[in-house]
Amino acid sequence: MVKKIQQDDKHKLLARNGMLNKDFPSDYRQIRYFTLMIAQKAPPGIKEVNLLEQQISELIKNAVKHGNKSNPNKRIKVWYSFTPLNARLIIEDEGEGFKKIDDWNHFNEQRQICLSDEDFEKLAYYVSYRTSESDDNDGGNALFAAMEYWNEGVVFNRKGNTVGVGKRFPKKRPGIEIA
Repeated sequence: MVKKIQQDDKHKLLARNGMLNKDFPSDYRQIRYFTLMIAQKAPPGIKEVNLLEQQISELIKNAVKHGNKSNPNKRIKVWYSFTPLNARLIIEDEGEGFKKIDDWNHFNEQRQICLSDEDFEKLAYYVSYRTSESDDNDGGNALFAAMEYWNEGVVFNRKGNTVGVGKRFPKKRPGIEIA
């Protein structure tokens, strides 16, 4: 079964109640700083998971670059919640929204079939997802990684300018006791 990006305004991953929030300008140069502002709230047991920080950065980067087109007059809003057992983020930009979710899901499904079938010749056509708006540095790799990392899902609102993600961490991790 291939994981898909969902689109559902009422999905639990888009619920903001009880979450901390930050508001940032669309300044590409400050993405690392914004990421650290969010990640510092994670419990110590989560902070050792370097991928969390990378994923936060990629979500913010996508909102700034693709959503707000790096327009410094536009803002991104981030809601976040961390416990020793899970992480949740919601990122909203002021852009037009991700309009090609169905196309991306189909592309990813074909990519996963190639990987599963070990059809590496055909996989060459599914290395990177590109649209007419993609630049030389785009390829959909952040979304491929997000689908693997956020094991509770990746959900956009209907407009496509807000994404919610969730990650469950194992109860037992080396050196960490969870009551």
